[in-house]
Amino acid sequence: MSSRRQLVLVVPALAATACASLSGSDPPRVSVAGIEALPGEGLELRFLVKLRVQNPNEGAIDYRGISMELDLMGQPFASGVSDAAGSVPRFGEAVIGVPATVSAMNAIRQMLGLPSRDVRRLDYRLRGKLGGPVGAALRFEAKGELDIAAFGGTALGR
Repeated sequence: MSSRRQLVLVVPALAATACASLSGSDPPRVSVAGIEALPGEGLELRFLVKLRVQNPNEGAIDYRGISMELDLMGQPFASGVSDAAGSVPRFGEAVIGVPATVSAMNAIRQMLGLPSRDVRRLDYRLRGKLGGPVGAALRFEAKGELDIAAFGGTALGR
């Protein structure tokens, strides 16, 4: 049998094995643990978004890279990526920092959309993925509240 033909037979088998090993596992639980200001670039604001990743599974989650999108009050706000690599232990958690960018337009839109009353918490929606072995990224989505103090130092999400 030619090596090309063997490859055609082996690759689908490996992909099926990888999918089978992922099935039956719960997605990671991810929340915003904090936000810190970073030096900006031109018309952009920069933040380090700290994500708390909880692994509710029997096996560790090994990741290579992470991407995220953060919406505030139902509007797109920030996005970021990191090539961080590591492992979230079985039934454990880790905090992963992701540098995020906020465009000037998104910042202005958010400021204009704030109610005139005193607002201490903002609703957020977080979407993203933890990179894994080829083609095996773990997607996550979460909602919560973000303490408005986030934009002056550190905030705790819920």
